[in-house]
Amino acid sequence: MNNQNINDQLEQLISIGISLSSEMNTDLLLEMILQGAKQISNADGGTLYRIYGNAIKMEIVHSDSLGIKLGGSSGTPINMPDIPLFFDDGSPNLQNVVSFSIHNNKTINIVDAYNDQDFDFSGTKAFDRQNNYHSKSFLAVPMKNHEGDIIGILQLINSIDKENHGVTGFDDISQHITEALASQAAIVLTKQRLIADLENLFESLIQLIATAIDDKSPHTGGHCRRVPELTMMLAEAAHNTQQGYLKDFAMTDADRYELKIAGWLHDCGKITTPESVIDKSTKLQTIYDRIGLIETRFEVLKRDQEIAMLKQQMLAFQNGEKPDAVIGQRYLEAVAEIDEDLAFIRQSNTGGEFMSPEDQNRISSFGQKTWCLNGEQLPLLSENEIYNLNIARGTLTAEERGIINHHIVATIAMLEKITFPKHLKNVPEYAGGHHEKMDGTGYPKGLRREDMSIQARAMAIADIFEALTAKDRPYKLGKKLSEALAILKKMKETHHIDPDLYDAFINQKVYKRYAEQFLDDYQIDVD
Repeated sequence: MNNQNINDQLEQLISIGISLSSEMNTDLLLEMILQGAKQISNADGGTLYRIYGNAIKMEIVHSDSLGIKLGGSSGTPINMPDIPLFFDDGSPNLQNVVSFSIHNNKTINIVDAYNDQDFDFSGTKAFDRQNNYHSKSFLAVPMKNHEGDIIGILQLINSIDKENHGVTGFDDISQHITEALASQAAIVLTKQRLIADLENLFESLIQLIATAIDDKSPHTGGHCRRVPELTMMLAEAAHNTQQGYLKDFAMTDADRYELKIAGWLHDCGKITTPESVIDKSTKLQTIYDRIGLIETRFEVLKRDQEIAMLKQQMLAFQNGEKPDAVIGQRYLEAVAEIDEDLAFIRQSNTGGEFMSPEDQNRISSFGQKTWCLNGEQLPLLSENEIYNLNIARGTLTAEERGIINHHIVATIAMLEKITFPKHLKNVPEYAGGHHEKMDGTGYPKGLRREDMSIQARAMAIADIFEALTAKDRPYKLGKKLSEALAILKKMKETHHIDPDLYDAFINQKVYKRYAEQFLDDYQIDVD
């Protein structure tokens, strides 16, 4: 081999190495490795094997003279049996070239397979007979990673002499350069595997956080799983919009991955929120529902009424008189009033969408009524109980709402502590903006529409719509689609949510696809 040929091979090696470093598609990468090895050695055909447990699997098979391209991006499956690394009795398989190369960690160079007595070429010869081919020279090169582990084998077949075009053996220079390529290829494949492993680990940690929130409160765990799904649906709708404000918005696969990660992390700060606030299903609930204490007081009131009635009746008997029927009637009326008051307090304790000022005043009036404990007259309702029972919407006080709202501050703080790689650098912004409003009245930063990315605005709509329709909240039923959409429309009109994303949400029926996947049948009352 002359110096020019060697220089050409080295140039090919350098060029292939540069290409390998930038390719991320595994199928294309495997094909580039095999095709590059064939070019360097001027081989007619070749196979790239990878190791999976005890199986040596063919990943890519190419043959120029037979016009064969199997595996990888070709879409044509390889219908050939795997080669065992070990036999059933545990002994190493040293009969096949590729398995021998793996077990001995060395390159195998065979000049003429038909005259070789060391290896089993029965499968090769059967292939030759079937395809009118003659496999003569073989070169099997182990692909070793940075830890010295063999992750695959490059096997080349029939080196073609460039002058007379006949089949010849693989020369030493071609072997060494192919070994160099195999080493580069192993590093690249290992890098890809490590990247995939790190991504899987990262996603597993994110799932772990969501699971922790789920275990902490089943009322928010479903939210953590559903919001990412709805966010991606709405973002895809924006991506598919070809007119108006969103016509220039487009996402790559990397953009989608970044948004998905942000969706999973959007409520990670809830891990800091006390369970007593997250799970507060009634207005009086703390560690327990204090309605039980109030029921006890009302029971005491009823017994006091009963005792008072019995005393009056006994006094009448002692005086030789028949008890007045009015005494019993007054008792029944007093007990009925007590029961009615308790029923009203119980109803107020459940929370709801609206509590009228009249009902709030009635609750406050119970602070002027008393009950007797150990001879001491105490308010029937304490100031704190009145304060909680007079919550106008839902079950949370302003202070508890502040604790809940703090989760987004905690989320941002947690995410800003993470050094995200370049392709995930926008995760804190996407995840941290889902409680902002387009008019600047949201929290925690009071951002306006122009201050937020489209992805963050999409997540804000997803967060709202999921909360409206969620059927696992402790204090309310999930709204029907018609109700939720009416509220969302109102929020568009009052500049709380992005109007263009709302239009995409409606026009492309994102709500319908989401409902079919996550809502109960009774909630789906619009098309």
